[in-house]
Amino acid sequence: MDRERIDRNEPKGGGLAMTGFSHSIRTLRTNMAKARLAAGQHVIALEGLNDADTIERLGPMNPHAVWLEGEHNLVSPPNIADMTRAADLANTTSIVRVNRVEEGLIYQALDLGAQGVAVPHVDTREDAETVVRAAKFSPLGKRGMYGSRQGLGDPDFFKKANDETMIIVFIEDVIALDNLDEILKVDHIDVFLVGPGDMSQSMGHLGDPFHPEVTRALEDAVRKIVAAGRTAGTVGNHENVARYMELGARFFLTNPLPWIGAGYEDLRQRVGAER
Repeated sequence: MDRERIDRNEPKGGGLAMTGFSHSIRTLRTNMAKARLAAGQHVIALEGLNDADTIERLGPMNPHAVWLEGEHNLVSPPNIADMTRAADLANTTSIVRVNRVEEGLIYQALDLGAQGVAVPHVDTREDAETVVRAAKFSPLGKRGMYGSRQGLGDPDFFKKANDETMIIVFIEDVIALDNLDEILKVDHIDVFLVGPGDMSQSMGHLGDPFHPEVTRALEDAVRKIVAAGRTAGTVGNHENVARYMELGARFFLTNPLPWIGAGYEDLRQRVGAER
C-alpha cells in the first residue's frame, strides 16, 4: 500500500476522518448560541419542538437555539440525530436536556449530534463536575472517545469539540441554592439556569412557580450567578423577561405555545368565530 493511501486512511480526528474519507474536509459547526453568549448577547431557546419537521420549518425565524426535551418528553437516542440534523439545517443550536446527572447520557446526546446539553437537578459541586467531565474531552474532562455526527469530516474534531460544546446546568432545588457558591466554582459551564417549577416544589409551594418566596429565591440566585461572573438563565416569558434582564440573566428558555394561542385568538376575533 502506498504512503498516500495509508495517510488517507489513518485516523486523524473525528467523524469521517476515521473511515477513509478525510480528503472530504468539513469544518465543525459554530455553536451559535454559545457564540452569542461569548459576545455578551442574549439567547432565547425555544422548547416544545420535538420533531424534525417543526424544527426545520422554524429555520426562517433564525431562532438562537432549539431545546430538545429529554427529561419530560420523548426526545431520546433514537430521534436525537434527526432533530439535531434539522437544527443544523436551520442554522440553530440544538440543546438536549437529559433526564439526570449521568455521564453516559450526556456524552451520548453529544455523540448523536447535540451542540449542547442541559442537565437537571445539579445540586452539588460534585454534580457539576460530573457534567463537565462527561461533556468535555481531555484535558477538561473524560468524555468517551468516539466521533460525533457534528464532527463528520473534520479531522480536528477532537481538538475543536470542547470549544463548541455548550453546557447548561439547572439550579432548581433548595439544596442547590445552599450549594450555589461551590457549584459556581466549577469551570466550563456556560449557563446556570434557575428553574421555577421544581424550585417551587422544593420550597413547599407545589404548583406555584410564581409564589413570591420562589421568585425571591430565583432572583437572589440570578444575582449571585451574575456577581460571580457567570451566565444566568431562567424560564422566560413576556411577563418576567424584562425583570430578569435587569438582574443580568442572558439565557431564556421559552415555550412558543402561548404565542400560537395568542395569534389564534386574535384571528378568531377578527373573523368573529365562536369558540
